[in-house]
Amino acid sequence: MSDKKSKVPKPEKKGAPKPATKATKVAAKKEVVPETFVDPSCSECSTRNCYRRDSRYPNFCLSEANQDGAAETKALYSGQSLDAKVARAAAEVEAEYYGRLTRLEETIIFALKLGAKKLGVASCVGFLDESTVYAKVARAAGLEVKTVGCKVGSIDKCEIGLPDHLKLSPGQQESCCNPALQAKVLNDWGADVNVSIGLCVGHDYLFTKHSQAPAVTLAVKDRVLGHNPMAAIYTHKFYYKRIMSLATFPKSRLEDQK
Repeated sequence: MSDKKSKVPKPEKKGAPKPATKATKVAAKKEVVPETFVDPSCSECSTRNCYRRDSRYPNFCLSEANQDGAAETKALYSGQSLDAKVARAAAEVEAEYYGRLTRLEETIIFALKLGAKKLGVASCVGFLDESTVYAKVARAAGLEVKTVGCKVGSIDKCEIGLPDHLKLSPGQQESCCNPALQAKVLNDWGADVNVSIGLCVGHDYLFTKHSQAPAVTLAVKDRVLGHNPMAAIYTHKFYYKRIMSLATFPKSRLEDQK
């Protein structure tokens, strides 16, 4: 018989907390994070039944909830209005060239399908080299082209009410972007279709709003990601985890100047 005393586990005291494990720590951490309410819409749909109708609509489906709107837009796209012609031209480009044309080529074919003769280009001044190439491509396809840079009119930012310290280079002439004038120049010229290249966030809205011709986009500006904004989404689990919280967005450069 062994003379070693067997170890008898000591009874746990009532109410004594159990040692925290890694799993309980993670669970506790999750519990203190308030759950954000999400009103489900298309981004939360897993069936995509609206495309093929080969599945079932979720109970929050916007297609089922907007049948009156669907009927109205069906009539809009079925007539001979500009909206109808644009809708059909876009669908034809997809049907004929899906996965075959670059975005550049698609804009040219789209314009030709609409019967365009004059193609306007609203370009960021930082994209004028690219817009020069685009103009050559469009002219080679038989289109007349007029390119208008975003600084047209040369209005200093202070003249529209922006404080001097909000310029990139305070104390110097720094013209504001002028998308409304870009649109006016192209409207007066009689553009049949307009293409925006590299306009800033917000300026693209102003250009589209004031453009009398259908306005489509070739490229958007994203200096950080080489004008490929989707890269932030594709890398949101790794390089760009910061985008999942507004608190980790880069701070304004003006805070460093305080």
